[in-house]
Amino acid sequence: MKIPYTFSILRYMHDVLSGEFVNVGVVLFAPKAKYLNALCTSRYSRISKLFSDFDGEHFRKSVRYIQARLEEEGERLSNELPFNEAPTGAQNFAAKILPIDDSSLQFSSDGYGLTDDPEKTIEQLYNRYVEKYYVKAERPSRTDEEVWRVYKKPLEERRILGYLKAHKITGNNYDYEFPYSWKNETWHMNEPISFDLIDTDELLDKAHKWLGRMESLYDGGEKFKLNVLLGSPRDTRLKSSYLKAQNILNKMPCDHDFIKEEEADTFAEDLKKDIEKHVITRET
Repeated sequence: MKIPYTFSILRYMHDVLSGEFVNVGVVLFAPKAKYLNALCTSRYSRISKLFSDFDGEHFRKSVRYIQARLEEEGERLSNELPFNEAPTGAQNFAAKILPIDDSSLQFSSDGYGLTDDPEKTIEQLYNRYVEKYYVKAERPSRTDEEVWRVYKKPLEERRILGYLKAHKITGNNYDYEFPYSWKNETWHMNEPISFDLIDTDELLDKAHKWLGRMESLYDGGEKFKLNVLLGSPRDTRLKSSYLKAQNILNKMPCDHDFIKEEEADTFAEDLKKDIEKHVITRET
């Protein structure tokens, strides 16, 4: 049976007065299924080519924050009792995270439709309104966001996605906000990293970038553990380069583990047990 849904498009507007925008995400709300979710991209090569004074790092942080908070809201919603009042639309939920103002990131007014599979529909909307506008040659086979979806699903199934919060680690000369973190004695960061890339150079460059990032964060003194949620290359010719990338990442000075995609369910189950144990211990 098809059920109604609303959706809203997240847009980057470099100049609000000019009205020019680039679609960068979608949020979908299906009240009868108690489903709220968002798919966003933090890739900004297309935007940076359009606007010379574009701040890519700020954009990336903002989009990742918006997606993480909407995922958290969706987790909360799925655990609530059935609605007693008429539900609001997707844009209303989005406005809780990103108030309607004159900032560069804005959600569109609601669109409407019917679906028998909200998860499939949000993928279709994302591909229609966001993904198709990116030149295929400039994008990896899979983005970090697409790899995150592999790990996100078992976390949602176990109702623990809402425990993951954004946390910023600050080094002496650099800081970085990890969107999917939780804390017991120390902070645990869960970071999806796609190595499903075009060629060897891109793959190894990305590994070196993350090694440098973690070295710059580690000198700040805050202890933390990084769970690298790996996205492996589907091109078998990159297998040896992928192993080299992991060897590079193994030089990271912080405590770290590599999680493979086929281990996503096991990882989610272990994380659930750790969180439940921490919650029980804290309450007692």
